[in-house]
Amino acid sequence: MKLSHRITHITGGGSDGWDVFYKARRMVADGVPVTELTIGEHDIRTSPAILEAMHTAATGGHTGYAMVPGTHDLRKTVAARIAARTGVPTTADNILITPGGQAALFAAHMAVCDPGDMAVYIDPYYATYPGTIRGAGAVPKAIITSPDTAFQPTSPALAEATKGATSLLVNTPNNPTGVVYSQDTLQAIADTCDAHDLWLISDEVYDTQVWEGRHISPRSLPGMAERTLVVGSMSKSHAMTGSRVGWICGPADTIAQIINLATHTTYGVPGFIQDAANFALHQGDAVEEDVAAPFRRRRALTMQALAGQNVVRAVPAQGAMYVMLDLRATWMSGEAFANALLDAEHIAVMPGESFGKAAAGHVRVAMTIADNQYVDAIGRLIAFASARAA
Repeated sequence: MKLSHRITHITGGGSDGWDVFYKARRMVADGVPVTELTIGEHDIRTSPAILEAMHTAATGGHTGYAMVPGTHDLRKTVAARIAARTGVPTTADNILITPGGQAALFAAHMAVCDPGDMAVYIDPYYATYPGTIRGAGAVPKAIITSPDTAFQPTSPALAEATKGATSLLVNTPNNPTGVVYSQDTLQAIADTCDAHDLWLISDEVYDTQVWEGRHISPRSLPGMAERTLVVGSMSKSHAMTGSRVGWICGPADTIAQIINLATHTTYGVPGFIQDAANFALHQGDAVEEDVAAPFRRRRALTMQALAGQNVVRAVPAQGAMYVMLDLRATWMSGEAFANALLDAEHIAVMPGESFGKAAAGHVRVAMTIADNQYVDAIGRLIAFASARAA
């Protein structure tokens, strides 16, 4: 029997660049100790207080069908959070609660792209972006950025790549690079969207993890609220990765249409999980700062470890739970380096090539293990790279 072209071509064919990750997991399964610095999974778990709120909601009976758009309380809380942080008036009607940020990314592209439409994204990119676009029936097109511009897209590149496009997907703070887009970059993005009449899909799941500068939501720029869909999530801000609760924020009439899509796909998020998310958001900024603190600390430890040598260089690590390391001085690809490091040192990192073409010769390090283990792993990585460069 034949399967649909949509489902068989989601990954675009060939390797998805995650071979090193799977290899490391096989080693672990075989009993080989591996220091894993691959995926963005917190080394702390969801707060016991949040889990208690989830338990109370579940045992209290909130286990039936929840409202598909999300509970009114959670939608209202998310809207108030966004309004307070961006200055853009936002109500519950601007919010759809989704099963995590990934479902929000898919729904956003389904909402604005017809089959065959061109949907643009920035390279390096989070691994699911091209497949999400293909799954929605659109045609992905990457804007290749450069280490020389800290992987921020330039106005000429934006203008050229978006001719004939329907949507533009951006991510700041950025996974995988850790870069926070500047005011100038965001204005160039806004100007491009205006000039080419594009929908902007803004992935802001790392908005609570900013180490330098400040996060600016492009929805807050003049004229952008009516053409921007913001993707948010509880996963990174509150260490609730497995709870699968996120949202889309956008124009009320657009959100109403995406709710119709959710009715025919996900049919909402469990009510007891939404109650826990609502509880978590009401705990205030201090909880989010506590979740982010280990990554802020390890980012500083990374910079200390890199000082005094010039073989391994860091891309400006301004936000998120990763640091992108430039290893081009070793004359190795990111994939070759990651494989060699795993074989020799049993340290697993993600090749830059896993996230597109722009980060070739780089690796992404997830700062997701205890400080002492992390410092040891970074030191060994630097020593390994220095030996290869020599």
